[in-house]
Amino acid sequence: MKKVLTIAGSDSSGGAGIQADIKTITVHKMYAMSAITALTAQNTTGVYGIMEASPKFVGQQIDCIFNDIRPDAVKIGMVSSSKIIEVIAEKLKQYKAENIVVDPVMVSTSGSRLLSDNAMTALINTLLPLGTVITPNIPEAEVLSEIKIKDENDMITAAKNISKSVNCKILVKGGHLVSDAIDMLYDNGNIHWFKSKRINTNNTHGTGCTLSSAIACNLADGKSLPESIQNAKDFLSGALAARLDLGKGNGPMNHMYRL
Repeated sequence: MKKVLTIAGSDSSGGAGIQADIKTITVHKMYAMSAITALTAQNTTGVYGIMEASPKFVGQQIDCIFNDIRPDAVKIGMVSSSKIIEVIAEKLKQYKAENIVVDPVMVSTSGSRLLSDNAMTALINTLLPLGTVITPNIPEAEVLSEIKIKDENDMITAAKNISKSVNCKILVKGGHLVSDAIDMLYDNGNIHWFKSKRINTNNTHGTGCTLSSAIACNLADGKSLPESIQNAKDFLSGALAARLDLGKGNGPMNHMYRL
């Protein structure tokens, strides 16, 4: 059985973060492990509190995992402080981790800020360069590239700008644009588009967490990055199309729709 580690924050409402990752990994028939960076008090309407783990404790969790059950892939989500980011980067380099998918979580689906300003430099300089692929959405890509993204040409320009400081593959997720769900993989100047029909639903809580975890699962299974992304998008589309309707805000999707 393949093993996947998620390093992220906990979502008390179960739709995003560690909980979404574990559900996604499990339905891909893989063994899920976690290193929790923070506890959050949140639901579909927003994030109401964050309690960070200490950097030392995050490091201890990662040590315990790699020294016993080595993961075949690693997904990284919410990391809200520079010290935690530095510890994660140090440990991943120490253990020569493979198939690393970094979702640069800065803003939740409901619009709540999840990444402190002083953590941005650490994220860009130490963690993102370790990624096999990073998966920013449009708002995150705008922050990282320092340009406004209005169309597909802007997505390409943003990826080029990001690649100057982060030497890894970049998947810019175009879900925030008005057209169909269009994502773009930028790989050292090579561009690959992934297009799918937009699913009309407000229940999109945890989409970024779910997609990045699904990509990690496919990479753990030995699939190429383009194939991993396409398979992950297909899984995400199915989970959204299952029309789970929970909560008063941006509800979660049905990760278990294949069961």
